[in-house]
Amino acid sequence: MKRRLIAATGSMLLLAGCVGVPDKEGWHYTQKRTFMKILEEDRYLSLCDDRALYEKVKQSGDTRLMSKLLVEYTRNLANGCIDIASFKAAQRARRNDDFHTDYKIYREKVDPNRILAQLRQGVSIERILQPYVPKYREFDRLSKAYREQREAGASPTALHKLRLSLERIKWMKPLAGENYALINIPEFAVRIIEKGKTKVKMRVVTGKRTMQTPVFSENLQYIVLNPPWNVPPSIMRKEMLPKLIKNPGYLKRKGMEAHRSYDLNSPKVDLSTFDLSEYLIPKNATEEEKKHLKPLPFRFVQLPSKKNGLGRVKFLFPNHYSVYMHDTQSKYLFKRKYRAYSHGCIRLEKPNTMLHYIAKHYTDTPKEEVQKMYDDGKTHFIRLTKLLPVHTAYLTAYVEDNGTVRYFDDIYGYDKLQKLKF
Repeated sequence: MKRRLIAATGSMLLLAGCVGVPDKEGWHYTQKRTFMKILEEDRYLSLCDDRALYEKVKQSGDTRLMSKLLVEYTRNLANGCIDIASFKAAQRARRNDDFHTDYKIYREKVDPNRILAQLRQGVSIERILQPYVPKYREFDRLSKAYREQREAGASPTALHKLRLSLERIKWMKPLAGENYALINIPEFAVRIIEKGKTKVKMRVVTGKRTMQTPVFSENLQYIVLNPPWNVPPSIMRKEMLPKLIKNPGYLKRKGMEAHRSYDLNSPKVDLSTFDLSEYLIPKNATEEEKKHLKPLPFRFVQLPSKKNGLGRVKFLFPNHYSVYMHDTQSKYLFKRKYRAYSHGCIRLEKPNTMLHYIAKHYTDTPKEEVQKMYDDGKTHFIRLTKLLPVHTAYLTAYVEDNGTVRYFDDIYGYDKLQKLKF
């Protein structure tokens, strides 16, 4: 009985990753050996700017320094090896009313006390690190490609794109579940990925260089069939009011109406009673002057129709950027290699393919009912009943399902603004 108890205890210790008596810092022999092996090959590509500390640990075996390195390695794994402070400063410097850019970084809290407590409890190093390893398939693929390309003597530019892209994966919102939609902005492509496999892929149009599609994550919640288009005030002032002044019939020709609000049940507005020039943005206006423009007392809404700028369907993942995926009238843009032409939203090459796939796999609405609502020309909302996070990402290197590594132009300049900490 006593032998069985001793054997069982030994098995539990082996599973926890510890063998023998821990040192005064709480390190067991197996933990040290495993951690040094991870560092030697930089298994998770997270040594970053801690190589000098690694060399000290390697030469001295000082487990106090080893504990410090474990915490730093975990932080780099959780939050990346890009200088966040300098990137945020660069973003602030170029952001203004005429240049829209935003890149949301999902930072994870790394508690040193918790990590060191796990260490003293004999938890294996792999188990300590595991919660911080990105679960996206893109991280594993980019890591493998980076090592292979580095070994093969790839160009500095290629290696830089690969490394930046895998570090950007560390910045993404932690993956919830096995399925997600990934919009890769510089690739001008969207994929639906399920259990590591690409189920849907198509071309997209993304935001212009000065009106960039933001990098962020939200859950897809609704499909909108035959959507109206609520024209943003910035587009009204910059693009539509000048055309209306020249041609009073512009709104009617575009299938639009002027209302007191975006609610189509709100009172219609007779634009002939306004001096529309009072609501334009003055030429050479300063940033301060733009903040004090005369408020718009009306809104433009484009009714559902074949002329509608959003087309026949849009996909809502509610966010404060007012960004979504949608159909488009400008089909010719998908024939171009460079496709950064929108005001920030994502235009879909094959919106009906996306509609039917998502409706079938992520809603409870039968195919026949979806088609009936689509055909009647009225606005309908279909709520998703299964989780499908949507991630807009900025990966200038991407590994396809067949292992091919592809590189893309740095259309928003992030490859230059984001500095690696090495």
